[in-house]
Amino acid sequence: MENREIVVLSKGIPGEVCPIAKTLDVIGTKWTFLIIRDLMLEGVMRFSDLQRSMTGISPKTLSLRLRELEEHQIINRKVYPEVPPRVEYSLTEKGKQLQGILVEMKRFGLTL
Repeated sequence: MENREIVVLSKGIPGEVCPIAKTLDVIGTKWTFLIIRDLMLEGVMRFSDLQRSMTGISPKTLSLRLRELEEHQIINRKVYPEVPPRVEYSLTEKGKQLQGILVEMKRFGLTL
């Protein structure tokens, strides 16, 4: 079992970046959490699989969100040297840490 530091909810210190605001900057944009959810459930997915699983997302938006998640080390992007190229996406260990948040969001959503 992993030792975790006890974290107390607080407003923060003026002039310092709030950790909650920082988290929302990374995962709070439209579609981002659904991408994370699908990768958490499926394990590994290709671009076309992700696009099919989210009705209404444009290829441009999906590409942008995947790039942002990769930059923040939440997802892995693996390119296979094939013709045509095959690219697969999966969660990193950091990305998998979001599972508890997803579960609590679902729990809350069931009450709405």
